[in-house]
Amino acid sequence: MESRHCHHSHHTDCRPAAPGPYRATKLWNEITKYFRAGMPLRKHRQRLKKHGSCFTASEAVDWLHQVLRSNSNFGPEVTRQQTVQLLRKFLKNHVIEDVKGRWGSESLEDNGVLYRFPSTSPVKPLPGSCPPKENLENFSRDKERLFKLPHLSKRTLKKHELLQSLENLEKTNPDISVEKKEDTLHGKEISQEYVKETWRNIILIHLQTILGLPSLEEILQPAQIVPEYVMYNMTNTSKHGVVILQNKSEDLPHWVLSAMKCLAYWPRNNDTSQPTYSGFERDVFRTVADYFLSLPEPLLTFEYYELFVNILDLLQPHLERLAVEALQICCLLLPPPNRRKLQLLMRMSARLGANTAIPRLHDAMGTRALMIQTFSRCVLCCSEEVDLDELLSTRLVSFLMDHQQEIFKVPTHLQVAVQDHIEYMKMAECKFPREEICAILPTYSYCKQITPQEFEEQKVSTSQAAVAELLENIIKDKNLSVKDKKKKLKQFQKEYPLIYQNRFPRTENEAMLLDNKPTIKQPMLSLRKPRFCSLRY
Repeated sequence: MESRHCHHSHHTDCRPAAPGPYRATKLWNEITKYFRAGMPLRKHRQRLKKHGSCFTASEAVDWLHQVLRSNSNFGPEVTRQQTVQLLRKFLKNHVIEDVKGRWGSESLEDNGVLYRFPSTSPVKPLPGSCPPKENLENFSRDKERLFKLPHLSKRTLKKHELLQSLENLEKTNPDISVEKKEDTLHGKEISQEYVKETWRNIILIHLQTILGLPSLEEILQPAQIVPEYVMYNMTNTSKHGVVILQNKSEDLPHWVLSAMKCLAYWPRNNDTSQPTYSGFERDVFRTVADYFLSLPEPLLTFEYYELFVNILDLLQPHLERLAVEALQICCLLLPPPNRRKLQLLMRMSARLGANTAIPRLHDAMGTRALMIQTFSRCVLCCSEEVDLDELLSTRLVSFLMDHQQEIFKVPTHLQVAVQDHIEYMKMAECKFPREEICAILPTYSYCKQITPQEFEEQKVSTSQAAVAELLENIIKDKNLSVKDKKKKLKQFQKEYPLIYQNRFPRTENEAMLLDNKPTIKQPMLSLRKPRFCSLRY
């Protein structure tokens, strides 16, 4: 199999550096703003002193834990302890402070210590690789370029030449036609490089369609797609669909495979001829965990971190099918040893999570929760420190476990799309041997072309919908007094002015809502306070 690195003095690595944690930083900013807008504040007494507009650490844990569990980006697997860890990050980054104004450490516990929000709302700057403001004209032009294949020579190109041609393609103005192309596809032969480029383009088109993004530029570059890996992962599989490695030195060690099999098929595969003892299954599990925790890189690789984090937006019940399709394609991009290890780990974890016969592997945690907490960072992790890493990886691993059978099925529609395109090109070359052929690549049948205006209208993110739901919860909260409700709405308006304006387009709407309070019955006797005349002349 071809190496991912070039062995030339002027190129140490042909592939682009892994993108920065743009999506994770964006999620951090969203959840901190959501927390500031929604966390209930009230008066507290501490050591004979009253503190207004604050909350205890435990109150924050209660509220934020519920929010994270119901948020599609994190999911119900989030633990209370993970919520405490996130609040510690909030304290360290000055999202919150104690009532004396202290922050900067992570010394926060699940207790009655009082905290408040600082006067400013800190947000983290997005990494330098963040997408520029969307330019619809450029998007239209880039889309045309993406849907057309370059005319590659039938001669076999070296890999660094192929990547150089991709770089040149990105810089080419699509409106300028290049003349005197000597190296075109001749006869019925299609070069291997042309086939690889077809794979790259079709994968990019399918992913862009599924994710609903105007461009994949910031999460996946063409050079990050290694067609050899994709084709190997699709064709070299066992009857169960697991990748078979030709190079056994890249495989899991035999003792790890045996331990995983022992756990996955417990008790049927627990060889009774081998000596066992109380706690034997825990030692077997620790053997597996120690191996995966010692890997130098997560199974999804640092390189694809941004790609997989972007799929988290699709992990919602009504988008489940799209999430599975996206993960099907993205897991094909992995080096075959990584895909094999990931698939076997998810198969074992799913079986263990559903196996009621196996003894408890942890005193305080269920088996499914243990699988997710133990292996999440072995699967997804950023090369840089990201505060939401653990929560994001927990959410993704939970989904991978629940849908591992579908996700690791080979998506045959990709093969069909490539084969159909290649056959079309062969036929076209036979019919028009001296003419250049520009074939449009196949797209999803359910992909409907929309206008730029429609695109902007549909660009409301899931997080914005969640924020709008938060506003409705504040409005409908019967436990809030009119005064507290006004205060919360004012704070919400400051944080999310556009969403607030959409809900209350006119001030009369807001006034009607706040005036709609229960009437208080008048007492039987009206006791008015006597009015005292001033003694001053």
